[in-house]
Amino acid sequence: MHGPASSGWLLVALCAVTGAYCLVRMRSGAGEQRSAAGGEALMGFGMAAMAVPAAVFTPPPWAWPAYAVVFGAAALPALWAARAGAHHLHHLVGAGAMVYMSVVMAGAPGHAHGQGESGVPLLTGALLLYFAGYVLLAGVRLVPVPAMAGSRAGGGGAAGWGDRPELARACRLSMGIAMVAMLLTL
Repeated sequence: MHGPASSGWLLVALCAVTGAYCLVRMRSGAGEQRSAAGGEALMGFGMAAMAVPAAVFTPPPWAWPAYAVVFGAAALPALWAARAGAHHLHHLVGAGAMVYMSVVMAGAPGHAHGQGESGVPLLTGALLLYFAGYVLLAGVRLVPVPAMAGSRAGGGGAAGWGDRPELARACRLSMGIAMVAMLLTL
């Protein structure tokens, strides 16, 4: 991805930590949560790999088509699961955005996407709007509700790290922010 190396490394760190936490969430007892966490871990680690600053490491020419194939394959289960709920539809859009970014980077000679064009490509703009909206909505969902805070204080046992819904929401918010950043630098 394009942009300063320092922000690129911050993006790599954010995505890698998010992917690692999603691996922890995969140990949860709920089958649906494990499946979603697996897709999110793949997305987090894939975003981390794509965000490595080009000044440090230039991927070989076959890497971008390989990313497109991996994320295209990840989109298939999300497509099937999207029939059951909107959360899976978000996974499908995320996997599609990763395929799109991979294809753009594969087709950009020397990664010079955007040169000679006027403005932002339509699909990039649509994805930016979607993920910006998702980030705003996910951020609002993280705002604590006073009634819930009071009921949780006296509640039973401590939940494991992988079973904490607020951390899962923060994980999704982080990946949404990272997706916006990656689309902006495309």
